Amino acid sequence: MKFRTEINVAPLGLGLGYADTVLLFGSCFADEMRRRMQELKFRAEGNFTGPLFNPASVAALLHRVQDPAPATLAELRQDADGWWFHYDANTLLSGPDPAAVLGRYNDALDRLRRLLPAARCLVVTFGTAWVYRLKENGRVVANCHKQPQTLFDRIRLSAEEIVAEWSQLLTGPLAGKEVVFTVSPVRHLGDGAEGNSLSKATLRVAVGELTERFGHAHYFPACELLADDLRDYRFYADDLVHPSPQAVGYVWQKFAGAALSDEAQALMPEVERLVAQSLHRPRRTDSDAWQELCRRTVGRMEALQRSAGIDFSQEIARLNSGNSR
Repeated sequence: MKFRTEINVAPLGLGLGYADTVLLFGSCFADEMRRRMQELKFRAEGNFTGPLFNPASVAALLHRVQDPAPATLAELRQDADGWWFHYDANTLLSGPDPAAVLGRYNDALDRLRRLLPAARCLVVTFGTAWVYRLKENGRVVANCHKQPQTLFDRIRLSAEEIVAEWSQLLTGPLAGKEVVFTVSPVRHLGDGAEGNSLSKATLRVAVGELTERFGHAHYFPACELLADDLRDYRFYADDLVHPSPQAVGYVWQKFAGAALSDEAQALMPEVERLVAQSLHRPRRTDSDAWQELCRRTVGRMEALQRSAGIDFSQEIARLNSGNSR
C-alpha cells in the first residue's frame, strides 16, 4: 500500500554543472537553496539586497541593474527611530548611518551587475502576490520597514501584471538565460488562509503562463512538494509555516535531480566529504597521520579545481593553516 503521493519531478533539461553561475532570487526559500548549493561549492549567489517576497520587487531589482547609475541618498528614508532604509531592499541593509546604508545598497547592485551577464541560470522564488504600494508615487515596495500603514495601499498583483513584467525581462536582459520559477512553500498566514491560497494560486497561474510562452522558462514544484508530497506538519518548523531542515533537504534532492548534470550529481558526495574534512580539527594537528591526511585532501581538491572548476580555495587555505610542517 502507498501512504503518500510522491511527486516525481521531471528533468528540467538544464544540466547545470560546477562551472555554471546560478543566481537565486526571491523569498527566504531561495536562500535555503542557495545555501545548499554554496555548501556543495557550486557557483551560486543571490538575494543581494536581502530576501524579496513578491514578483514585482524581484523584477524591479533586475531592471534596476540595467542602469549603471548608482543609487543616491535622496532614495533613502528615515524611520521614527532614526534608522535609514531603502524601500527596494530588505531590512538587512538598513542602519543608523545613511552613508553606510547607501554603500551597502550600491555594493549589492554592483555585485549583481557583475554577475548577471555571466550567469547561465536564474532561480526565482515568488512568495506572495500581495504587495504594498506607496501612495506618494505608486511604487511597489520590497519591504515596508515598519512604516505607518497609512503610507501604503495593499493590493494583490494580478497574474496578467506579473506575466507582463516578467515577459519584458525574459525577452530583454534574461533572454538566452535559463530561468527556473518556483512558488515558495512558505505560507503567508498574515494574509489569512484564504488570502494566502488566493495569492499562491495567482503566482502559479502567472508562472504557468510564462513557462508556456518562453522556452527558457521552467517551473520547479517546490510548493507542491511540501503541500502534496510531504503533506505533514512534522516536515515544518516549530512555527508550522516554514519547512523543516528535513523538508528543505528533500526538496533540494528533488531540485538537484531535476536541474543538475549527471557529472555534478556524481561529484556532490565527494565534494561534501572534502568540505567536511576541511572543517574537522583533531586533538593533535601535529600528528603525522593528520599531516598526511591534509596533504592528500589538498591534493584531491586541487585536482578537482583543475578538472571540474570547483573552487576549493577557502578549504585549501584552511587545511594548509593546520598543516604547517
